[in-house]
Amino acid sequence: MDEPAPTPQTEAHASNASSGCAADKQEDSALVGKTEQDAVAMLSGCVWRIGERDGEQFAGTMDYQEARRTLGIAAGKVTWVRRG
Repeated sequence: MDEPAPTPQTEAHASNASSGCAADKQEDSALVGKTEQDAVAMLSGCVWRIGERDGEQFAGTMDYQEARRTLGIAAGKVTWVRRG
């Protein structure tokens, strides 16, 4: 049985995180190649969303937020990361 996909943190959740965004200490490219589960753990306290999973694109807003990461996932691994 598949586990439900993790829920990305929204801006409100991330701003309330006491530890901040640990992933800001690394380049975004450090997420590429990680499993989705590992990437989610790395993004704890960060603003992020899934933009694409296994070829299925998800709706996103067009507002630009420099801190927000949008992830592409294929076969359970992060294949790309975009800011904004």
